[in-house]
Amino acid sequence: MKEIKAIVQPFMLEKVLDALRGVEDLPGLTVSEVRGFGRTRGRAADAAAESPVEYVKKSKVELVVPDALAEKVVRVIEESAHTGNIGDGKIFVHQVDEVIRIRTGERGEAAI
Repeated sequence: MKEIKAIVQPFMLEKVLDALRGVEDLPGLTVSEVRGFGRTRGRAADAAAESPVEYVKKSKVELVVPDALAEKVVRVIEESAHTGNIGDGKIFVHQVDEVIRIRTGERGEAAI
């Protein structure tokens, strides 16, 4: 199983979610609003280097999927979140050792 975390532009979130809704057998996802900065420290590319760090609003999409679905989900997020501009975001993929559904006690892929 893989955990996929994607940090995307807030104005691209609905496009990403619509694209993910089209992925067959997608178990589910979580969305949250977050703030942070990347290499530009939240400043526009042409801003002065002395300006303070600005925390930029972003949207985070988190999913845990079977290994067989991971690459497809990554590709869908990458394609639907892409604008070609600074700040498009990042996708992180992690190995998940175990998932437990609290309500039923199910474990592994059955618990996703």
